[in-house]
Order: sequence, then C-alpha cells, then structure tokens
Amino acid sequence: MIRIDTLDGTDSFGAYLAEPTDTPRAAIVVIQEIFGVNEGIRRKCDGWAEKGYLAIAPDLFWRLEPGVELDPDQEPELQQAFGLMNRFDQDQGIADIEATLRAVRARLPEGAKIGCVGYCLGGRLAYMTAARTDVDASVGYYAVGLPNILHEKNAIARPLLLHIAGADHFVTPDQQQAMHEGLDDHPRVTLVDYPGEDHGFAAEMGNRRSEQAARQADARTETFFAEHLG
Repeated sequence: MIRIDTLDGTDSFGAYLAEPTDTPRAAIVVIQEIFGVNEGIRRKCDGWAEKGYLAIAPDLFWRLEPGVELDPDQEPELQQAFGLMNRFDQDQGIADIEATLRAVRARLPEGAKIGCVGYCLGGRLAYMTAARTDVDASVGYYAVGLPNILHEKNAIARPLLLHIAGADHFVTPDQQQAMHEGLDDHPRVTLVDYPGEDHGFAAEMGNRRSEQAARQADARTETFFAEHLG
C-alpha cells in the first residue's frame, strides 16, 4: 500500500500498488467495486503487473471507512457494501482517481500512457473518468447507472470499452437499451454484450464468477489496452 495526496493537498489516501519486474509499459488504475480494495481487486492489479503494467487500486471509500474489505458472498457484508455505495460521493471519487492518475505519472517513463478499468460502481466511475479526465483509455465492466450520465458522452475523447452483462439484475434491459441507443454511434465507445451473464461475472473469485465469460471479457480488455496504451 502507498499513500496518494488528494488534489488539494490537504489529505492523503491509501492505494494498492503492483509493479512489474521491468520498466512499466504503461499504467492501469483499477477502480474498485462497492466491496473496497479487497483480495479480488488486488488480484486484478497483480495480474496486470504480470503483464508488464504498473497497476494501482485507490481506496475510494477512505472518507467513509478506510481500508474496508468486503465479501459479496456474505449477506451482511453485501448489505454493508450497499450502505457505503449510497453514502459515497462519486464526484469526490473522480477527484481521487484524478489524483491517482497524477501520482502514477510520476512513476512512469516519459510519454507512457495510463488507462483505467472499473467494475460495478467502478464501471460507472470508469465511464466518468473517460468523460472528465485525460486518461488514455478506459474499460467498464457491468457499469451501473449509466443512463443518467449519458449526457457526458460528448466529453469522451479517448477509447472506452464497456462490457455489458445481458442478465444483469442491477442493469435492467431498459437500461441496457438506453446505453446502446446513447452510445452505439459514438466513435470512441465500444459496447460488448454477454447474453445470459449476471452482474459480477468477471470477479476474480467467489460465487459471481462465470469462467468462460470472464475469460472472454478479460481477453478483450487485454487486447484493448495493448492497442491503446502500448
């Protein structure tokens, strides 16, 4: 874990950092689900580091419950996660992601690019990061609540890939339709559907993981980052 200064420099928050053995080819900010920077998110970072990327997962819930790690397969912890999500200030979260981007740049070779990938709430934040920051490429897995921020799409200037779970019980068919209607014609956005898959299908561990779909989505993400980050 490292510390990252907030944009205004008045405070700092923790982040899990995974570094490759050699000079990083690029960096990837891994944006947490509602369960904090738990083992699953740390494994995502470790996986990117093995592929040559510097990977970092900021603790976005640090203002609410610093260092929280929750298990979605445990009902009390699932409910705790929903409570944290409802109290979470997403605009502050984007500011913390921007601070993370700034901190990461200092660790990269000159000219190296930075991407982000997020899951669930993090998928929504990845979309917002694409619209509000200068991140070079973004990926969102089963992003929640996008219809009410589709108006931000005009600010997306760099590539964005969205993985959509066709049977997502948090992102209903009407929401998925709105996402396609709003984004299919966007020159920088690609949507990929996974029919029959539910929310969380690409989790590293636990009951939500759907092995084949997870491997397909992760392979697309790896190809996407190789193309746009190097």
